[in-house]
Amino acid sequence: MLVPACHRIHGFVQHYLHDDAVTLDVNGTVITPAHYNYNGRNYVEIQTRVGLNAETAYGTLLAALPSIWTASHRGDGLASVMMRCATAGSQDYLTVFPNQMPQHSAVIDGALLFDPRKPGHNPNNPNTFEFAQNLPLMRLWHLCQPVGGKLNYADMYLPDWINAANVADQNVTNRAGGIEKRYPGGFWFRANNDPVQVGRLMDEAAELVVFERPDGLIGVHAGEYVEPDIRLTANDIIRCTHDVNQRRSSTVLAVRGRFTDPANRYNTVDAAIYGDPYAGEDTERTATVDNQAVQSHNHVARLQKLKYVRRNAPRVTIVAHYEPAKNVPYRRFVRLHLPPRLTEVVVEITSTPKLSLKGLTIEFSGIVVPANIYAFNAATEEGAPGSSVMPLPPTGVPAPENFDITIQTEVVSGGATAAFGLATWDFVSDALIYEIEWQPTSEIEPPRSVTSKPSETQVRSGYLSDGVQYRFRLRAWSNGASSEWTDYTIRTATADPTGPGVVTGADLTGGAGQVQFDWTAPNSPNYFAARLYLNTSNTTVGATLVATEYGAAAANDARIVTGLAANTYYGFIVAINPSGVAAAPVATGSAIVT
Repeated sequence: MLVPACHRIHGFVQHYLHDDAVTLDVNGTVITPAHYNYNGRNYVEIQTRVGLNAETAYGTLLAALPSIWTASHRGDGLASVMMRCATAGSQDYLTVFPNQMPQHSAVIDGALLFDPRKPGHNPNNPNTFEFAQNLPLMRLWHLCQPVGGKLNYADMYLPDWINAANVADQNVTNRAGGIEKRYPGGFWFRANNDPVQVGRLMDEAAELVVFERPDGLIGVHAGEYVEPDIRLTANDIIRCTHDVNQRRSSTVLAVRGRFTDPANRYNTVDAAIYGDPYAGEDTERTATVDNQAVQSHNHVARLQKLKYVRRNAPRVTIVAHYEPAKNVPYRRFVRLHLPPRLTEVVVEITSTPKLSLKGLTIEFSGIVVPANIYAFNAATEEGAPGSSVMPLPPTGVPAPENFDITIQTEVVSGGATAAFGLATWDFVSDALIYEIEWQPTSEIEPPRSVTSKPSETQVRSGYLSDGVQYRFRLRAWSNGASSEWTDYTIRTATADPTGPGVVTGADLTGGAGQVQFDWTAPNSPNYFAARLYLNTSNTTVGATLVATEYGAAAANDARIVTGLAANTYYGFIVAINPSGVAAAPVATGSAIVT
């Protein structure tokens, strides 16, 4: 049992076992990659629950562990995964589980979010919430959760959050000409992660600035430019510090980016660099946007440009009279007019404004930015990301190449000759050893096998029964895992490949419904028997084997064959050795059967 989320989720998108994206059938059985369904047996099963208020217990666990797992073990409110792995045999274990016990992970459509734009969403009823990839809605959810800000939705100034969600859902054009949302994303975190750091991650990804309004509610500045409604002039400003910010130690020549790429199995990848890291200098001066909540290259490229502009922007610190600047703490952009150096410039506030009751002043710091700070031309500014290294699917142990089997013989004790099979194949790697298996095609014996040594390209079977037809196949092994078997190769065992001499004195005599063969066996040590054939024409083509007569070498022999229809017959006698290797046929002449 695994619990990927301690709350209800929308659903599971993709399951992984180690780095393998797996496919499930309707019963939750893993059917691909194929090694989890080896030889027709299903070894891994995955079932899921999304975390309803009243969940359903896993039937597989109830059946397997009835004494300790009951229908009350439901996991209410917990998104869970049940993975069952069957044990594979020792020979097949590393073929089925090449990376040992499967480690499960999954891509999920996570928490259901409150969207104040939708009338059907009730902040007091989480069952009315829906899944969304809108980062401001995630930030709103986080602020109102025990793992986040521990606030209530009643503490939020919802018009601000509605605007931020609308800005995040605006369409933008990427470098390929496609349309995507301005601030989508997704990520996960643990309940014991620092909520400030988690919130900062979402704020950076969606360009949010969360603040407390004068009425005590929590508002948010959306990731967009808003024309300032506060204009401070020389009469309003007590002190202004202006830093043109042209020092090498504080400016950058380029900004790098890292984001989570769904196309790369949700791994973190590098984005195209915005700017020139060297720009004619011999020292690289760069900053980095590294945000795992960002899941789009266009998105991270826009954040890179913003960071580039802000790092190189002039900086100001302003001390102003309270009355004209009293609303500065609730703004993101203000306008300054201090000619000749700061003429109608836009300042983005970068620090929390400070109120001095002693002097009734407001002090704040910011950077001078262009009014089109959020403008972005994807065709010229986004750049192309580098190629990601995609893990190759496991191919397992390679199958043997150019497998062949030949029947060979050798003399054993007592001078007898025995047959064996010699398997050969192409060399691939010293890391491979090969196993040959053989069995009579009649299956009157169980399969037997023998294994080669490393770097060998041949291996022999055990001794084979003379004259028996066998089937042979080969597979490779490496580190306890095997390849698939080759197709069967059929061979007949022949201990003695040399035929005996031919018979002599061959004769055929007819009679009533029968004929008699007479012959003298050859004086060959390996003579074993004679095969007797009959035909109605004087040719071996189409002749029928009517008997096999066993006897000694150089002996006079005869055999009567009965049950023949009346006709003229021609006989042929073929001497064979114990392996069934034949000598040339010898004609007996004709005989008349009455």
